[in-house]
Amino acid sequence: MIGNRRQAGDERLTAAYTANATDLLTYFARRVEIPADAADLLGETFLIATRRSSRLPVDDEEARMWLFGIARNVLANAARGTARRHRFTAGLREHLATLPPEAPGDRALDVRAALDAIRADQAELVRLVLWDGFTVPQAAVILGITESTARGRYQRARTNLRTQLHDYQHEWSNT
Repeated sequence: MIGNRRQAGDERLTAAYTANATDLLTYFARRVEIPADAADLLGETFLIATRRSSRLPVDDEEARMWLFGIARNVLANAARGTARRHRFTAGLREHLATLPPEAPGDRALDVRAALDAIRADQAELVRLVLWDGFTVPQAAVILGITESTARGRYQRARTNLRTQLHDYQHEWSNT
């Protein structure tokens, strides 16, 4: 009985979403600067609607208004989040504008190329430890892996980086 009721609710929500998705996408597209954001907001709207599906009105027009109400709240939350980010980063942008520009040297380019050449999971661990200042155990927590896995991965990454950097140094000396 409960399974049938839930299935019927899911079918009603799917039908309401299908009937209104294009209009909801247009609603978002007219209100955001980056068109791709409209799709993200539509996805968020459907996610919230799914969580609240027990409140979905039976009447098609009321269901449409309910979805648009959710969409309006999703859009407002996104706007508040954007405003917070801009307030937070304004000071950082001002500070960065006062720093002298730095052109990366050949060695910095070699390091970036070497990081790009090793496995992505190893490269991210190295970046967290060497660039962001985390310890290997802290990086393990961030990456969601065990400390022993992180330590082994970090050692392999260092070996792979050493090999890559040696290869780049050898290339430079032969040119």
